[in-house]
Amino acid sequence: MSRTTFILIGILYYIFTIAIIIVVLNFINKKEEKKYKNEISTLERDKNLIVGASILSELNKVGALINNEVMQKKYDDWCSRLKEIKEVEVPKITDGLIEIEEAFQDKDYKTLKAKIASLELEIAYVKTKSNFLLDEIKEITLSEEKNRETITKLKADYRAILSKYNSHKEEYSEVSTPLELQFENVDKLFSAFEKTMENNEYTEVGKIVKAIGDTVGNMKMVIEEAPSIIIMGKKLIPNKILDITKISNKMIKEGYNLEYLNIDYNIAEANKKIEDVFGRLNVLNLEDSVFELKTILDYFDSLYHNFDKERLAKKVFEDYKRSILIKATKLDKISNDLNKRIDDLRYSYDLVDEDIKVLDDIKDKIGEVKDDYNRVIDMERRKSFAYSRLSKEMEIINVKLSKTEEKLDQTLRSLASLKEDEKRAREQLDEIKKILHQAKSNLKSYKLPVTPKNFYVELSEASSAIGDMIKELDKRPISIKTLNTRVDTARDLTFKVFNTTKEAVKTAKMAEMAIVYGNRYRAVHKDVEVGLIKAENAFSKGNFKASLENAINAINIVEPGIHKRLIEEYK
Repeated sequence: MSRTTFILIGILYYIFTIAIIIVVLNFINKKEEKKYKNEISTLERDKNLIVGASILSELNKVGALINNEVMQKKYDDWCSRLKEIKEVEVPKITDGLIEIEEAFQDKDYKTLKAKIASLELEIAYVKTKSNFLLDEIKEITLSEEKNRETITKLKADYRAILSKYNSHKEEYSEVSTPLELQFENVDKLFSAFEKTMENNEYTEVGKIVKAIGDTVGNMKMVIEEAPSIIIMGKKLIPNKILDITKISNKMIKEGYNLEYLNIDYNIAEANKKIEDVFGRLNVLNLEDSVFELKTILDYFDSLYHNFDKERLAKKVFEDYKRSILIKATKLDKISNDLNKRIDDLRYSYDLVDEDIKVLDDIKDKIGEVKDDYNRVIDMERRKSFAYSRLSKEMEIINVKLSKTEEKLDQTLRSLASLKEDEKRAREQLDEIKKILHQAKSNLKSYKLPVTPKNFYVELSEASSAIGDMIKELDKRPISIKTLNTRVDTARDLTFKVFNTTKEAVKTAKMAEMAIVYGNRYRAVHKDVEVGLIKAENAFSKGNFKASLENAINAINIVEPGIHKRLIEEYK
């Protein structure tokens, strides 16, 4: 392509791009223009709806109802406010709309946007004033229908209340006079309502309707709750008070301390509260009355639980009273016996100071327990505290005594173990001597050519350990810890001697038996003879293990597996 063609194509692209930009901008401009046009139309519509036909219609209705000065003043005020909206507020909105139209025509969208936002707020403000005015007017124009509907419901409620009262008059004996006076008042209020409606005194109707609603609502509550209040205040609570008084007096005579329950004070306060409730009931004021009486009932019901708690506490106290005395006396006797024998124990056994101190601590603890016990018993005699308190005190004393008993038991076991260890050591001394004698007998049971080299060393060590054990047993006081060490050493060394002799005799027997068995092959196999000669030489020198190994190896040449058969034969 020639240069001219390239230039033409470039120009075409440039023109096409410019055209697209113009179209897009035109589209955006038209879209924005349409948006603002719709917003202006909406503002125009909202302005026209500020003063609708309904407000004028309702105001005309009020004009026909005027029959007193108060209504006339209200009507004049509403007309004045409507006039201000129509002649001042609406024209200002109209002027604002004109300014918006001019900005729209000039395409001054920046100014247009701000003016639209400002006018929207102004229209909303004026519209709120108009709606508020309409609601005030409707309170009068719709009051008859609304109040009639309300009064109809109240009359139905009132008839139901009156019917329930007449059907159960005996349940309302305490409040019959104020109730009947209130019935008369309600009848007068209903008559006043009718008269006010006839005279179109709508400003007073609302007050009368509210008074009727409050009175009927209060009477409904009285009719529903008064029987419960009367039953609780005149029967249930007085009966509870009589029963509680009877039980508490009986328990006090039996030795119970019930001062902490403050029964007399609470009964007096309950009677005051009941008197106050019935005082308010006479003026038909039932506020919190049911709650207060139920609270009083719950309190007296809780006293039965407290009485049961005290009875149980007394039983627990009596059990502790006996068991602690018996246990403390027993422990005191054991402790005294131990302290009397402590010198003998010190002579017999090497006791440390800590062992002696434990006995002193136990004696002191038992003394403390006895002092606490006597203090609580004195409190019971003087009836200073309730059994619930005394039983807890006894429980604490019992815990202390149990800990002391456990400590004493441990001490007794520890001291008893000293004698047991000494006794066991003497018994083991006899057993060790028997084992050592058996070890010597083992050597005599089979005539060995040579006594094992280590026998005399081990025998000497065992005999020395037995001698140390005998010396320790003859000492006063005995150190049980040292004695136990001497016993363990003597026993281990004696068993060592026993095992040495037993093993030597056993091995020698097997070696001799193997040599005798192998003699049958001496003449037929030279290697067998050589092996058996080595076995005989080792046997004569007292090396029984080597003798056995040489004999078995020699025989194994001609009889593989001879080792197992020899062991079976030996067994």
